[in-house]
Amino acid sequence: MDEPTVVVGVVTGVHGLRGEVSVQNRSDNPDRWTPGGTVFRENGAALTISASRRHGRRLLVSFGGVSDRSSAEALRGNVLVVPESWLPDLPEGEWWAHQLEGCVVRTVSGRILGVVREVIPNPANDLWVAVDDDGRETLVPALADLLIAVDVAARSILVDDVPGLTAPEEPEDQQG
Repeated sequence: MDEPTVVVGVVTGVHGLRGEVSVQNRSDNPDRWTPGGTVFRENGAALTISASRRHGRRLLVSFGGVSDRSSAEALRGNVLVVPESWLPDLPEGEWWAHQLEGCVVRTVSGRILGVVREVIPNPANDLWVAVDDDGRETLVPALADLLIAVDVAARSILVDDVPGLTAPEEPEDQQG
């Protein structure tokens, strides 16, 4: 594929005898697994979705041309991607996880918290995992009160100084 791609799922197993696979969904797009849609294997091979359904916590997907257990077994472990250009536009103040990964996080006082290595989705707010040169992780909650500026083009995130979160805790006064 000639353009950057985004991971939307991973085939984790096979379900039944008719070629259905279990997919770990990594897409926020509710229409990603609609019949007729296309995803790609990392080698560029296209897979057309013929059916999908929820089954407990899993997503079960059938692909065109994959009609038996042996064919489905060949997909086990495959990472499924789509071109970045296929992602829908997000509202102002929202970003795709892959856009944030690699951005340098610094506080308004100039302290570098590290580079965003991962975005952990949470019901209340996402957590951005920033890792510094010493390997220390800082979990940065994606909160409007904390985020000062996010510039994905410049690979830069500016956050407020919050004691115990983004700034070292002040030592307690020693009484003597």
